[in-house]
Amino acid sequence: MSFEGGLFNIAPHRAFVDALARGILARVPDTVARARTLVLLPNRRAVRALTQAFVRQLGAGEASGLLLPRMVPVGDLGEDDFERLAGEVAVGGAVSPLVRRLQLARLVRALPVAADARAERSAIEALRLGDALGDTLDVLLAEEVPPAALREAVAEADLAHHWADTLKFLDVIISAWPPVRDAMGASDGGTRLAAAINAVLARWADSPPATPVIAAGIGSAAPAVARLLGGVLNLPAGAVVLPGLDVDMSDAGHARFEAIHVDAEDAPDSEAHPQYALKLLLARLGRSRADVTDWGHGSPQDGPAARDALVMAALAPADAGEGWLDTAPDPEALAGIHVVEALTGAEEAQAIALAMRRALETKGRTAALVTPDRALAQRVAAHCRRWGISVDDSAGQPLPLTPPGAFAGSLVAAMAGKFSPVRLLALLKHPLVRAGEDRLAWLGRVRQLDVALRGVRPTPGLDGVSAHLDAWLAERRRGPAFDGLAGWWEDTAARLAPLEALGEVVDLAALAEALRSVGEALCGDALWSGIDGRALAARLEALIAEGALFGPFEAAEAPPLLAALFADVAVRPGWGGHPRLAILGPVEAQLARADLMILGGLNEGVWPALPAPDPWLAPAIRTRLGLPGAARAMGLAAQDFVRALGAGEVLLTRARRDASGPMRASRLLVRLDALAARLNDSGLARDEALLAMARALDRPAEVRPAARPAPSPPRTARPAKLSVTQVDVLLADPFAFYAQAVLALRPLDELDEDPGAADRGTLIHEVLEDWVKGESFDPAELARLTEAMIERAGGGFPLLRALWGPRARRALTWAGDEILRRRAQRTEVVAAEIKGQIMLGGIEVRGVADRVDRRHDGRLVVTDYKTGARPRVADVTALRKNQLALLALMLERGGMTVKGLVDAMEYWQLTGSAETAGKWSAALGKTGPSPAEHLPLVASSVGDALATFLEGDRAFVSHVHPALAFGDYDQLARVLEWRDQPR
Repeated sequence: MSFEGGLFNIAPHRAFVDALARGILARVPDTVARARTLVLLPNRRAVRALTQAFVRQLGAGEASGLLLPRMVPVGDLGEDDFERLAGEVAVGGAVSPLVRRLQLARLVRALPVAADARAERSAIEALRLGDALGDTLDVLLAEEVPPAALREAVAEADLAHHWADTLKFLDVIISAWPPVRDAMGASDGGTRLAAAINAVLARWADSPPATPVIAAGIGSAAPAVARLLGGVLNLPAGAVVLPGLDVDMSDAGHARFEAIHVDAEDAPDSEAHPQYALKLLLARLGRSRADVTDWGHGSPQDGPAARDALVMAALAPADAGEGWLDTAPDPEALAGIHVVEALTGAEEAQAIALAMRRALETKGRTAALVTPDRALAQRVAAHCRRWGISVDDSAGQPLPLTPPGAFAGSLVAAMAGKFSPVRLLALLKHPLVRAGEDRLAWLGRVRQLDVALRGVRPTPGLDGVSAHLDAWLAERRRGPAFDGLAGWWEDTAARLAPLEALGEVVDLAALAEALRSVGEALCGDALWSGIDGRALAARLEALIAEGALFGPFEAAEAPPLLAALFADVAVRPGWGGHPRLAILGPVEAQLARADLMILGGLNEGVWPALPAPDPWLAPAIRTRLGLPGAARAMGLAAQDFVRALGAGEVLLTRARRDASGPMRASRLLVRLDALAARLNDSGLARDEALLAMARALDRPAEVRPAARPAPSPPRTARPAKLSVTQVDVLLADPFAFYAQAVLALRPLDELDEDPGAADRGTLIHEVLEDWVKGESFDPAELARLTEAMIERAGGGFPLLRALWGPRARRALTWAGDEILRRRAQRTEVVAAEIKGQIMLGGIEVRGVADRVDRRHDGRLVVTDYKTGARPRVADVTALRKNQLALLALMLERGGMTVKGLVDAMEYWQLTGSAETAGKWSAALGKTGPSPAEHLPLVASSVGDALATFLEGDRAFVSHVHPALAFGDYDQLARVLEWRDQPR
């Protein structure tokens, strides 16, 4: 066993786990000794990767009897292996992350709120502030800085006054949290890890293991981890294998390495360098680069050795000196690196999926996507599924994005929204919901409920939905398909009732219990099946057990609160992914290697992510306490980039823009490309063929715009009756009439609507109708009817009552005064909302007149109320707007219960504005033709149109008069496709 020197390095261009496995096999050839070897690794995924690497190094027959070393993850406290290695630990077990989140949020909620703020801190704000405090506590414990040191640091640092207020929040982790934690007999994770490491070191000090102990791939420089690695180096057969240290000892390499300062006060920007953490680790171990020996043992998955120097030169610190690139890197180092710069994220995902699909064409070839962009990872996985390829994503999916998690989110949103139609229907349409019924039968009922709930929203709550549905069923005659809808809804509402019964103020435990019972009632066992269902069940069980710690909160806060409490649950598939493809996060990919490594999302702010501002620790405080600076995460991201870039073939991808706008290329890609351009004038090679393939994949070979529709159904299919409003539709947009009257298609109202212009107009009409038909013509009665209408219509819509109510009062008062003024001039109201019909050829035209007055000479005035704009005089006289004229023809030809010659046709605009409450105007204008001249023209023109369209074979062409078209059926007519095309 040769571990002389103890400190080794595996260069970035080598496949780390394969080199490690080969080295262990070579250095510990004895099978029994190898089985007694202890290998310390950074996490559980590294254990799996090294296990697979051992199997790869041996043939299938030989691997079947292979005795592997004992592999223990150091960083995963959820695993018991390291704690078993430590034996008895001086502190209690690590407190559950969920319990700590709830307890810290509770402590934050107990803090007094500033006098000028609201009386109580919101639940989600308390949770987020508590999470931020928990992150700060973890940073302190990882660096073994006691939280109490914050007081002295804040007092000594020259900070703005508001940091004194910040210290009040920090006191939660300084003074309030420790007693709570100790009362549970638990410890923080960082404390537990440090105590376990100290216990391991104490055991080794008493009885050093004679068998090999190898710490491999651990690049953390945290004090406790550094002590562990130092302890390994002090063992008789101990070895530390560093991942990707720059061991170039040339003058240029020395200049680069020496420009990295581990003292943040000297050069805080050094933390952003990929070698910073490793150099800091060497400093804490008391070693230098000269003490590091190459581990050796390459593998077929290694990249070119010359690439290490190229990458290190590209990412050299800004103050590395003029000699950092005295020797030009080998141009061969660029071989195998390609770049794809897509226009959009969707195009980037398409290109990556194609690259992975192309890799499968070569037998045994592997490919892995490495990206911190979770949206990109999900897109790539979705694109691969189009070819029937399932790719495991090592980061998993957050619970809220899985079907069970999304269902729970919809359930909470429906409760918080008091079962408003949009949220209720989103819940009932979820794929897991069926309430014991056949799925298609369930969806049929949900679609019927969808139709019934269209339009103005019902009163909040399940009872409001029930009342709305009963009224809808009562006022409309429906076919037998709607039989049983009321009973179905009654059963569904009973299943949802436990959530509504929670009331306006809830607590997490009761809410989780209600979610479990209602979810079971709606979905049955399907909700809990699979790994995602089991993850939801486990989180709900934990909230039922521990949720009371958080305290009560408003039900309206439940959706964001539950989403935040679910988001930290990652659902990872146990099996089923393609064996040669993988999607990895940068952390998961640290020790992984594939034949093709795809580094995706290389945009600034994504890889590396921009440092997030710390709400609690100012840079001055971090420096004073010796804590990592804000740029440390950028250095770790750069280190991940360097490791992945060591593969033989690498594809670097980015999108030039996302939904928010243009994106800047990552500084890592820019610097590498700039150095490559120094070598070959063109920079890194672009894979234009792959990009072209991605763009062509979903592009149709030919695009044929739709022709302008002109359906011509048989005479038997054409209606023989229509309304006066449909006449105007027929003349302006025959296709819209065809869709409405022949196909019987009606546009659905939106869900959750406020009362719109049509609804408000109907209310105005109803008040005037009731007042006129009451025949009292008492202004006080009109005012009473107006107030009753506003109160009834505005009950669930306070904005309607506040904003539209005054306009309605002014408009109705003006209308009442005008009617009374005309009565004083011997013009009497003879009918309101009077129905009529007229035959024009063989077609019956029906309509309703808003009001008919009779003057003292017996002539009639037909009036149409308008709460919006009135038709233009030019359109009326040009026979394009004929509604009022057709109603006048009905009066003259005996089509209504009132008969007589029409002397005037008027529009009353009831706008209710402060300047003009209302006004009337002649439909034919002041200088236009008289009704006696106009009505015969209308009868002739409309009669001819009805004859050719409804009794003849004329085609129903779309948009005859585009300016007058109604637009409800434009999508059906595909207007945007043919409108600008040559006829």
